[in-house]
Amino acid sequence: MKTSVPLLAALLQVPLLALAQSPSSLSETVVTATRVPQPRSELVADVSIVDRETIERSGAVGVADVLARLPGVEITRNGGVGNTTSVFLRGADTRFTAVYVDGVRVDSQSTGGATWESIPLAQIDRIEVLRGPAAAVYGSDAIGGVIQLFTRRGEGAATPYVGFGFGSKGLRTSQAGVSGSAGAFDYSIGAAYQENAGFDVRTPSVANHDPDKDYYHASSANVRLGYQINAQHRIDATVLESETNSGYDNYGYNPKQPVNDRNLYHLRTAGLSWSAQWTEAYSTKLSVTDSNSRYETTPSAYITQTQLRNYLFQNEYRLGASLFTAALERREDKLFNPALDSFSTTIFRKRSQDALALGYGFNQGAHSLQLNVRHDNDSEFGGKTTGSAAYGYSFAQNWRATASAGTAFRAPTLYQRFSEYGNAALQPETSLNAEIGLRFADAATAGSIVAYRNRVRNLITFDNDSTACSSGFGCYANTARAVLRGVTLAGSHHIGDVTLRGSLDFQDPKDAETDKLLALRSRRHATLGADWRVAGWTLGAEVQASGFRYAEAANKKTLGGYTLFNLSASTEIVRDVTLLARVDNLGDKNYQLVDGYATPGRAVYVGVKWQPH
Repeated sequence: MKTSVPLLAALLQVPLLALAQSPSSLSETVVTATRVPQPRSELVADVSIVDRETIERSGAVGVADVLARLPGVEITRNGGVGNTTSVFLRGADTRFTAVYVDGVRVDSQSTGGATWESIPLAQIDRIEVLRGPAAAVYGSDAIGGVIQLFTRRGEGAATPYVGFGFGSKGLRTSQAGVSGSAGAFDYSIGAAYQENAGFDVRTPSVANHDPDKDYYHASSANVRLGYQINAQHRIDATVLESETNSGYDNYGYNPKQPVNDRNLYHLRTAGLSWSAQWTEAYSTKLSVTDSNSRYETTPSAYITQTQLRNYLFQNEYRLGASLFTAALERREDKLFNPALDSFSTTIFRKRSQDALALGYGFNQGAHSLQLNVRHDNDSEFGGKTTGSAAYGYSFAQNWRATASAGTAFRAPTLYQRFSEYGNAALQPETSLNAEIGLRFADAATAGSIVAYRNRVRNLITFDNDSTACSSGFGCYANTARAVLRGVTLAGSHHIGDVTLRGSLDFQDPKDAETDKLLALRSRRHATLGADWRVAGWTLGAEVQASGFRYAEAANKKTLGGYTLFNLSASTEIVRDVTLLARVDNLGDKNYQLVDGYATPGRAVYVGVKWQPH
């Protein structure tokens, strides 16, 4: 049996939580499920919300570390924060999650998927995670789901804040900003810096191991502005900038003498939107967004840069209990990979996708219905139509049953099509998902159970035997299929000043061709937590557990399961000044998320933040 005893104990405790939302959050408004604001209590989709308080109490430095505590989410990282990071939603590959920052799409046309290591957690105020395909709303990429991150929005009197933190391995963090509103104008401005002396991100088992410390530092800034022209019209603008510098040992050129390389990430997102309420029933939103994601390594020379520009014209019309939506959207992708050595060629390619998306929502009494259909026309491979249907029925007080089905796709990256390993004949990866759910919520308890099955076809892999490109080492090809199926349980329960929360995932993400488990994904993982408010303190305890996973597709090498214990405490030490102390991996568990890459071990963090109430 490869599952640890602590993990088994954790699995047995999850059902005691009454089956991941808290009761008090049911009235929250969610945007990500349908691209239209709607009360969480009316959602048919499977959604998690993370607010600013939760982010701050987590003591986390990276966005992925916050996501890893949510239902249906696993992460991998090549060492410490700032190194290559992947997020698996319901077992789907990281490229199968559409990622937005303030409505701006973030993606890489080289590797595929967002560069999670470049998104600054210090600038994020709220996270919404939609589990399940959403291509009928968002287009390409949303096979596993959608994750949208929001920066702070100004409101009320001017509220400044300043924060500092110190932690293990030389971790130092600092942040400052101000947000508020004045008349029709609202604003939020923030900046942050963090650095860490690092640790050796490679394990001693790696041949010719170089036991150096791979340090990192990162800086970020964000500006979000809004202007309420009148009761019917509003303009919003947002800009985020982030730079990350992290270290790793590159064994690619000479395994006997690794190079101490640096990862250099630069991310910039910008968006401008105009929202208009033309009548009580009809409203529109027109937006233009742009993201630029650049990755460079030095002294080993490599550069890749992706620009993604998006135009969206969203229409909403309410008629009684019905909501009709129609959207016109255009997405433009550009990839620039300059040739920096004699082994590679310069890539400068672009493409576009034009889409029409239609939606219908109905919510009345015990019934909720959501229908969506979308057609994307890609300049490279032509048209793709996706659709989804979801239904929710409140069959008894506090109880609701849901069922949904949907199709999705991801277009091949420009690198997969036009690099020296590229194959211009590649077709989009496609999926068909079906799921059912049951939810319960009252004043003290909330819980859910969701069962899903997602079949993915035309998976793009690297085929060593393919001759479809100019490379003599193989090419990208549509060679595989996968089945992602599982059950997610999540819930919370309030007992006086104590809040219990937890989630448990049983999943079986497999390669349908070989019947082997997909690499780096476990069959079960869980998070259990308790928060206790006492004498002005908030005390927290948490357990994160995961079963074993395989290091590679052949399922020959196993990465052991692990159980981590985390503790936290926070209090207002003087007026407007909050102290946070946190210990992650209390038992200093030695485990790996990726073969050959170490994790940081026990981590201690202490921070203070001044923010007038």
